[in-house]
This record gives sequence, structure tokens and C-alpha cells, in this order.
Amino acid sequence: MPFFFFDPTMIIVLPAILLALYAQFKVKSTFNKYLDVRSKSNLTGADVAYQLLRNEGIHDVSVERVSGELTDHYDPRSKTLRLSSNVYGSSSLAALGVAAHETGHAIQDNVDYAPLRFRHSLVPVANLGSQAGPFLAMIGLIFGSGFLLNLGLIFFAGAALFQIVTLPVEFNASSRALKLLEKHNYLDRQEISGAKKVLNAAALTYVAATLVAIGHLIRLLVLSRMMDDD
Repeated sequence: MPFFFFDPTMIIVLPAILLALYAQFKVKSTFNKYLDVRSKSNLTGADVAYQLLRNEGIHDVSVERVSGELTDHYDPRSKTLRLSSNVYGSSSLAALGVAAHETGHAIQDNVDYAPLRFRHSLVPVANLGSQAGPFLAMIGLIFGSGFLLNLGLIFFAGAALFQIVTLPVEFNASSRALKLLEKHNYLDRQEISGAKKVLNAAALTYVAATLVAIGHLIRLLVLSRMMDDD
């Protein structure tokens, strides 16, 4: 039986892992590039987030500064849109694109966007699956227990499903962001192109994470079949 961490089935996941590494490089380099390009509107990421929320009739979402880089996110539980320092106070194309994207999630929440609701319902399953799934599968392989391996596979399937559902949520938020930035004249068409490149680079990280999860799931299926054949 192949060892859990070093076995031929790792080739299934390797291309996705390489894509994930490239995606991380791409999003950081693209973000930093357009972080140096100021928008003509001279509005900050926080300004745009506040104004877009008000334009959409959303008055129960607060906008806060959060530490770190690329730590921007929307918290539906507290109705809080958190922007990293280089987005919150920056008037760059990167900052406005990211701020509008996170505002897109707040808008999704406000209109009860079904994929977002479904993703939120999967959070406990995903957390459990990403932690317990690989552990159970590893124990199953070490001790030759097909039951534990299959149980780990089932748990990890929940984590993979979460990643798959994340894709339409993120793509939709970016689509909303770009349309709103142009609609309200926060960015002109040339500037929209820069913001779009930032959001497309960020989207690639989600695609890569999904492929990694699917790759690991397929790998566990292969290992389970190999154990059954022994």
C-alpha cells in the first residue's frame, strides 16, 4: 500500500498544486501592480464601499479596516465589510476593485443570493471535512482500514463541495463589482480593465483551490479502490 504522503497518486494533485502556486504569485503581482495606479475619481476603497452600499439601499452593513494584506472579506454574521489597510484608504484601481468585489458579497447577502446561502450552510461541513477527512483517510491507510479511508473520503467530499460552490459566488461578486464601478462612474472604461485584471487574478486562486480539492478527492477514491483490490 502506498504511503499516504508519498505515493504515485500524488501525481493527480500535482498539476492543481502548481496552478495554486502560480495563482498566488499572479494575484499578488497583479494586485501590487495596480495598487500603484491611482483612480481618476480619487475615492478610496472605503469611500466606494460605503457609497455602493448606500446606492443599493443597504444601511445595515458597516465598513471596517482590518490588518494584513489581501485579508478583505465580508462577514454576513455581523454584517461587516472588512477591508485591508491598503484597500481601505487607497484610491488605486486595485483597492477600488477589491472593495467593490467585497461589497458585491454584501449585496448578494442583501438580495438572498442562493449560492451564497448554500455556501454559508456548508461552512461547518467544510471545516470538519478539511480537518477530519485527511486525518481519517491517513489513519485508514496506515492501519489498512477501508472503513476509515472511506469515512475520510466522505468527510473530505464536503470540503470539496464547498470549494465548488464558492466559484459561482466569487464570479458573481466580481461581475457585480465591475458593473457597479462603471455604472456609478467610479472608474472609466480604461480603469475598469485594470480592476478586472485584479479580480480575474483573484478568481484564479479560487479555481486553483477547487481543483486541488477535487484532485485530493479523486486521489482518495483511487486509494480506496486500490485498498479494495488488495
